This record gives sequence, structure tokens and C-alpha cells, in this order.
Amino acid sequence: MTFQPEQLIRSKADLATSLRDLRKRAGLSQVRLARRCTMSQTKLSNIETGQVSPNLVDVELILRALEAPPAAVAEVMSLARLAHTEWQGKRASWRRGLEKRQADLAGLESEAMVLRYFLPAMVTGLLATPEYASASLSGSPGDTSITVARKLERQAILYDTTKSFTFLLTEQAVRWPVLHRTAMAVQVDRLISLSHLPNVRVGLLLTTSTMTRGPMNTFTIYDQRLATVETFTGRIVFQDARDISEHVKVFATYERLALFGEEARRVLMQWATLFRS
Repeated sequence: MTFQPEQLIRSKADLATSLRDLRKRAGLSQVRLARRCTMSQTKLSNIETGQVSPNLVDVELILRALEAPPAAVAEVMSLARLAHTEWQGKRASWRRGLEKRQADLAGLESEAMVLRYFLPAMVTGLLATPEYASASLSGSPGDTSITVARKLERQAILYDTTKSFTFLLTEQAVRWPVLHRTAMAVQVDRLISLSHLPNVRVGLLLTTSTMTRGPMNTFTIYDQRLATVETFTGRIVFQDARDISEHVKVFATYERLALFGEEARRVLMQWATLFRS
């Protein structure tokens, strides 16, 4: 699905308006429609005024009760998916303060039990050395020292053995020269060390592997309830179960091609040696 960030802002209001207009065209009162959907009239009213964002099941129930034509169903369901998608622009994050973004991430990480990270371009903050974390923020405005400290504090979550972490990194992500060669070797050593944790899996996708699907974006999946996708100008947050399932499928495709355990560590040691040579 292709969309512009401003569409995400409008979608919730457009969804409420569309559902209200469809009900009126069907000649039903809120009370009658709510009864057909086994939903309270108060909830339906809040949906139609945009005070409550309905989940996809609610929207499907309403459309079925209204016997909406296929074209209207397709349009409204598209709006519903957009309403469950959030755009977080980079400039807005800068204005808010990058350290607040770190607090948001820490919250997501603390709530989730199964976390999956697809990293086609760079090493993520949870795996970064202090020098790498600092360098990765070099394009951000202002003093980033507090943000770096928060990134490093978040790494404590990796030692919570009730949680499961899988990191898939492309060869480019590991070898991209963010730092001078000696510091890059230390960063690779860090990946090797963390791969020994019982609840952390570090997978490598080598350029020598045949992969028909290109690694388009960095993304993270938190359990089965939320997925975030990184772009140059911000991030997209998906909460629609179908979008999350699609990202889980993509992740699983790459996971089957990745090297883990001793195989991955052997390759990482070779790369660390190359950086030091």
C-alpha cells in the first residue's frame, strides 16, 4: 500500500466520516445499527465522531450490518488500515528530543516478549558499542550525549532471559564503515559476545547467499502486536494485524537464509580480523 505521511493524519477523520455517511445512506439510526453489530450506541457514536478509533473487526461488523457495496467496503477498509498506521517524522522527533524517543523504545522493549530486528544497513542501538552509538547519531542536531547514554542503558534488556531477541544483519550492516577500522573490529567483537547470550540470536545474511527479495527497510517486530519500519525521514508504526503478519513472513524468509551460532561467529571473527589488518 502506497501512502503519504499526511494521509495517515487524515485517515482517522475520514474513516469516521465514511462510516457515518454510509449509515445515513442506509437509513439506519445509531441505535439500530449498534444493535445489529452487538455494539453499544455510545461506542458507535464515538466511532462516528472520531473520538474512538475502531479496530478492523469493528469496521467489518459495521460494513456487514450496513450491507455496504464492495467498492465502499474496499475504500473504508483501506482507511481503517491507515488509521492503524502512525507516521513519526524525524524532524518532529528532533523537536521533541531524541532522548524521549529512547524512552519510547525502552517502553516497547519492556512490554514485548519476542522481539525481531531486521537490519539491512547498520547495527541497531541494542547491539552497539558506545563509539558506534555516538557515530550513528552524527547527523542529528545538538548534543547527543544524553541520547547515547539512554541507548546504552536500554541494552540491559538483553540480559532479561524471559525475553527472546533475534537480530538479522546483512553483511553490509555489519561491515559498513561507520567508524575507523579498529573501532569497527571492536563493534564486531561486541556482536560475537552478545551472540553467546542464551536468549539472543544473531543471524548473518551474506552477500554470497542467493536472495530473491531485496532488503528494503530496517524493521522491528514486537510480539505480534506492532511493527516499526525505518526510513530516511522517519518511521512508520503498523498496528494492523495483517501488516504485522506480512512483516513476520518477510522476517521468517530471511531467517531461513541466515547463519547463526558458531557459523555466524566464525564469519564475524574473520571480519573483525580484516578490520584489524
